[in-house]
Amino acid sequence: MNIILLGPPGAGKGTQARILVEQRGMVQLSTGDMLREARTSGTEMGKRVAEVMDKGHLVTDEIVIGLIRERLESGDATGGYIFDGFPRTLRQADALGKLLSEIGQDIEHVIEMQVDDEVLVARVSGRSTCASCGEVYHDVTKPIPADGKCTVCGSTTFTRRADDNAESLKTRLMAYYKQTSPLVGYYYYAHKLRMVDGLAEISEVSGQIAGFLDGPTKL
Repeated sequence: MNIILLGPPGAGKGTQARILVEQRGMVQLSTGDMLREARTSGTEMGKRVAEVMDKGHLVTDEIVIGLIRERLESGDATGGYIFDGFPRTLRQADALGKLLSEIGQDIEHVIEMQVDDEVLVARVSGRSTCASCGEVYHDVTKPIPADGKCTVCGSTTFTRRADDNAESLKTRLMAYYKQTSPLVGYYYYAHKLRMVDGLAEISEVSGQIAGFLDGPTKL
């Protein structure tokens, strides 16, 4: 089963992807991670990626689709794939659909994590992430423990995105709504769109997603 997680930055896509990986054996396909891995892989596609990135250019959709093809054809996910951060545009959605059709696969579900912008800004501002396992903390709602250790893996190293602040997030939200939100209508028309409250409790969101994945593939 292949799924797409849609939602603005801070909606919780990464958290839900980790749960699906742990519980269902799915593989999360993050284009950023794939590009970094490809750059040092030594493969022909990896060399193309390195050449483009070393010149400071944007990696083309063609290259990203090529990387996705390689990964899908490797068959390393018994539980299927989670597309996180791709597609971002209608053109990319068309390209992904064409690729999946060529290799006899499909997207079964597209999960849109809906949020209230103002609440999201408050939630994301002050957010920190464990550099080792990715567990998310927040200055107000979930502070880093007093001993400075991650409650999941015990790491003492945490990172904070420079753009995890109110003004930067509002800019990122605007970019998302302009570029990516048309995908909501695209997948709704294809009868694949499912919607969850991205600001609900993590367990509630994961429970809703599980219900979708275990139910019928089309509405």
